[in-house]
Amino acid sequence: MTTNKPHRVTSIDVAEKAGVSQSTVSRALSGSETITEATRRRVEQAAAELGYHVNMRAAGLRKGETGSIAIVVIGREGQGPAAINPFYYSLLGSTCAAAAERGYEALVSFQAQEDEFFGHYVARRQADGVVVIGTATNGPAWDYFRSVADESSSIAFWGSPFDDAVWVRSDNMAGGCLAVERLVKGGAKDIVFVGDPNSSQKQFRERFEGYQAGMKAAGLEARPAFVSVGSDRVSQGRNAIIRLTESGTDFDGLFFACDAMALGALEELALRDLNVPADVGVVGFDGLGSGEFSNPPLTTVEPDFAEAGRLLVETALAGEGEQGVRRVPVKLVERASVS
Repeated sequence: MTTNKPHRVTSIDVAEKAGVSQSTVSRALSGSETITEATRRRVEQAAAELGYHVNMRAAGLRKGETGSIAIVVIGREGQGPAAINPFYYSLLGSTCAAAAERGYEALVSFQAQEDEFFGHYVARRQADGVVVIGTATNGPAWDYFRSVADESSSIAFWGSPFDDAVWVRSDNMAGGCLAVERLVKGGAKDIVFVGDPNSSQKQFRERFEGYQAGMKAAGLEARPAFVSVGSDRVSQGRNAIIRLTESGTDFDGLFFACDAMALGALEELALRDLNVPADVGVVGFDGLGSGEFSNPPLTTVEPDFAEAGRLLVETALAGEGEQGVRRVPVKLVERASVS
């Protein structure tokens, strides 16, 4: 028994129907300026009537383009994707959306262990550019991708612990100023910055510098950064409150280097019957959606995620010499943790 398979329409069929050569069909449907508008319309009409669609991926490969962008999310060693900071999932989503807007497919990879590291997507013709985001605490991963950047200019970083490659970051210093300004507006004078400005997280240093600038602008004395330890950011926030209260330190405002620390601090403040915001105002940084559901809801500094994704994609796809360090604007998200 034989079955009749449907005929697959090709560019040859379109050429015959439009009365032109196959090469003319290819040039007309690829937007070549060598084709007259009348011929282009005739070819497009023939293609539409026959149901012919251009294989854009195949066409791109012939031109040396893949139509894809690789996005690598770096996690902590020994931990899976579920343990990744939710901030990076927000950033991942906005980067995928930005890639789609430019007609690119996103190849997403989660990498944490040395045997998983791979970044040569462009050299292997698997992608036209690479975006790397994730925790700066995974030193081996960043060392690896630093070496990849030495061999390829089609790569952009968010969260990198080094400055000698192309990166995109929040305007962290402006965000630090915004946080202090809001705490001062709520009546705070003894404001403490919680976070380690000397850690691998370069953005923490910039946020601390913003805190210092904000305090100076308000005529207040900036304190040294308060560094707290813990197995994760939430426990570091809890431990910061334990140490601050047990040491008898005066504070009526707290600016945390990231939201996860601030959320842990809110839990500990509640356990110690310190009212937020009546006794102490709290501001975080990152714009985590979970902050909306904390008690009280967390006021935070949030980067423009859509712009962050757009800049990461644009930077990864830019030619060498067209790239530069990019800053993403930030805004204050008002909730209830500051008066």
